[in-house]
This record gives sequence, structure tokens and C-alpha cells, in this order.
Amino acid sequence: MSFESDLKRMEEITELLKNPETGLEKSIELYEEGNKLARSLSKTLEAIQRKVEKVTTLDENELETEELDDEGNEKDSPF
Repeated sequence: MSFESDLKRMEEITELLKNPETGLEKSIELYEEGNKLARSLSKTLEAIQRKVEKVTTLDENELETEELDDEGNEKDSPF
């Protein structure tokens, strides 16, 4: 599933859990599914965050961007 579809499903689960007509067994199933989705979404967001470009100010008018690897290090860095 994609991030967007997982997020949409999470919203659906939230609404179903708010509904007083959702039974206990179904609520437990939905809660478990929601927990799995939450972990997956969190991992995806962490991976995206590590890939975000680090922006550093060179002077008042110039910006330099450096792409980060999956561990959050500069790609061209020897470390």
C-alpha cells in the first residue's frame, strides 16, 4: 500500500472506532490494524525525513542544499 492509502485507512479506522455501534471484537481488530499502520506510517515518515535535503545558509542571499542518505549523513561526506 502507498503512504496515502495507509493514511486514508488510518482515518477510516479512527472514524469506525469513534462509532458507538462498532462492537468490541471489531474494535479490537481495528485497533490492532491501526497499530500496525501507525508503525508503518512512522517508519515511512522517518525514511522520508532522512532523505530531506539539509539546507544551510552560506550568506544572506545564498542557500546550499545537501542531500542526506538514509542515515541522515551528507551523501558526499566520508563519515
